[in-house]
Amino acid sequence: MTARTANDERIGRAGGKVILLGEHAVVYGVPALAVGLERGVVARVGSEWASAHELEIEGWGVVVRPDDGTDLGSAFAALLQASGERIVACPRRVQVHVDLPPGGGVGCSAAIGVAVAQALDGTATADHVMDRATAWERIFHGNPSGIDVSAAANGGCLRFVRGEGITAVHVQRPLHLAIGATGRASSTKVMVEQVAAMHAARPAEVLEIFGAISERVQSAIDAVSQGNLQVLGADMNANHGQLSALGVSTPELDELVSIARGAGALGAKLTGAGGGGCAVALATSEAHAKELVAQWQRAGFDGWTSASAARQTDATRLYPVAVGL
Repeated sequence: MTARTANDERIGRAGGKVILLGEHAVVYGVPALAVGLERGVVARVGSEWASAHELEIEGWGVVVRPDDGTDLGSAFAALLQASGERIVACPRRVQVHVDLPPGGGVGCSAAIGVAVAQALDGTATADHVMDRATAWERIFHGNPSGIDVSAAANGGCLRFVRGEGITAVHVQRPLHLAIGATGRASSTKVMVEQVAAMHAARPAEVLEIFGAISERVQSAIDAVSQGNLQVLGADMNANHGQLSALGVSTPELDELVSIARGAGALGAKLTGAGGGGCAVALATSEAHAKELVAQWQRAGFDGWTSASAARQTDATRLYPVAVGL
């Protein structure tokens, strides 16, 4: 969502995401089920031209330019080039406020790309924004499935199939989620390449796992639509085991999952690429989600809660402190 302030400043907003089921298999055409998060990113572009394009990540102490040789600068350059000569020819300084852990598997980089694309070009269509953010994502992830960008741009609960795009999934009952962070960043590119190597070495085994994941994803979509949270939780638990079989879980992720299940979570699993990052747990209520986070904190992990109800594109209440609304 792009907005304008009184001084003609453009603002772009995008949310993070968790994948409830289907990561890694989604790269190979299996459906995945994702939920947009209330936390996310705000990007601001002033009305005046700058001497050169610059991108500042507030709180990270990072300022980059498209030609500085850094990954972030290269991603910014890719987004600008995908935006066309009209945007390239009008240098702007972009300030970005991020409320997501980088490398956490919750769509931080995609949310930045979407918010920056929106802020740079208030006339861009949703498809154009996603194309530009995808160019940004390729620098970090090599072969991204596209689910992070779709969730960042659209929010809500989404079924995603690579090459086909997204379908909104009706949420019969609110999904109260707890997201726990290992504190260790993960590289989606590295983990996707690891699964690709396993697929090349043992294709029959990996394809069997992908088939089982596909069945669980469809079961979970039906469960969300029908409000059957017990089945959704069971599907999430099974999917964590499937992802572990692909070699992408870690002891820290397994500990987060174990703590959540021990505290009564309906389901818990890693979310995102694995190899670090975050886990997601399905709670019975908002209060229960807060208790799951408290249990993780007692064990030395960080975490926060989210719910599925609000779509980022509808929520002007998002990030009021960051944008002064």
